[in-house]
Amino acid sequence: MNKLLLATLFGLSLMSTSAQALTLTEARQQGRVGETLSGYLAPVAQDKETLALVKSINDARSESYQQLADSNNLPVDEVAKMAGKKLVARAQPGEYVKGLNGKWLKK
Repeated sequence: MNKLLLATLFGLSLMSTSAQALTLTEARQQGRVGETLSGYLAPVAQDKETLALVKSINDARSESYQQLADSNNLPVDEVAKMAGKKLVARAQPGEYVKGLNGKWLKK
């Protein structure tokens, strides 16, 4: 019995944590996050998993925006705002976007 339990626990520990982690698509579909006109994702829900996802996505976006800004001689804020407009426009029905008034809207 102990060997079976240890083998099961060992097998579970080998599973990728990313396979268990919340994805951006899941978070959008579950209404946990939404797009903003600033170009950055914002949490709708305030749980630890959602906040960690938002930070990870926004860190990657910030780096990408900086690279685009540098290569096009543009201010990074301008690049982020251009991306924000596209991301809000591309949000799927049922997903949240933050309007100009700062309130969440469900598309």
